[in-house]
Amino acid sequence: MRVVSLACSNTEIVCALGCGDLLVGVDDHSDYPQEIISTLPRVGPDLEIDVDTVAALKPDLVLASLTVPGHEKNIEKLEQKGLPYIAPEPVSLEDTYRDIREIAHALHVEDRGEALIQEMQAVIPAAPATPKEAPTLLVQWWPKPVIAPGNKSWIHDLIERAGGHNPLGHEDVKSRPLTDEEIAKINPDAVIISWCGVPFEKYRPDVIYRNEAWQDLPFVQEKRVFCISEAYMGRPSPRLVDGFLAIKQIVEQLQTDHTSS
Repeated sequence: MRVVSLACSNTEIVCALGCGDLLVGVDDHSDYPQEIISTLPRVGPDLEIDVDTVAALKPDLVLASLTVPGHEKNIEKLEQKGLPYIAPEPVSLEDTYRDIREIAHALHVEDRGEALIQEMQAVIPAAPATPKEAPTLLVQWWPKPVIAPGNKSWIHDLIERAGGHNPLGHEDVKSRPLTDEEIAKINPDAVIISWCGVPFEKYRPDVIYRNEAWQDLPFVQEKRVFCISEAYMGRPSPRLVDGFLAIKQIVEQLQTDHTSS
């Protein structure tokens, strides 16, 4: 079977299923696991996939995506070429499990899919944690304007299950922009930088600390801005486990600091 992946998350799922040898091409952004994908042909960035290149690879299956606005253009081009595809569109953590199951079925490794899901569920609780004082964690998808997740997001699930509180958890949106004034009103216990598409080494907490609108807020005064790679937060793949563990560590640190103060 010949498989082309058009999204990092799909690439990581295929490899986690032990099917990396089926990949004959990946999108430009796929970067993990390097030992499997480093020599594969590239078919373009996720929003500008070269479908002619995809077709030339003669795939039996294309793993597309609908997680980002604009991905639907790739779907239209795949259909015009008559290429067989799956296009996951996860919103929640449960959707991610569903998509792993669907991809495993398409690759004829259903048992591996169930085992992979069970491995993730062994780490990430099935229900939100309910600590007495859950710290409010504002995750920044993007810095300017600040974009944060609502409850239609696997990030919401990770925050809540790690024992934190998502300040936009009551809003039925995937994400939305926030003004400086809204963030000041939220007064989060901590901010987590996980800027989409930005290399981890280019995350800049100083941009947040310098914002004049937030100088009186405790999270700025006490330097409570944390960084988690978008690779662990923005990709609905098995590496969400790493994102969950990173959030949980932040929650535990905040709770320890609160207890000792």
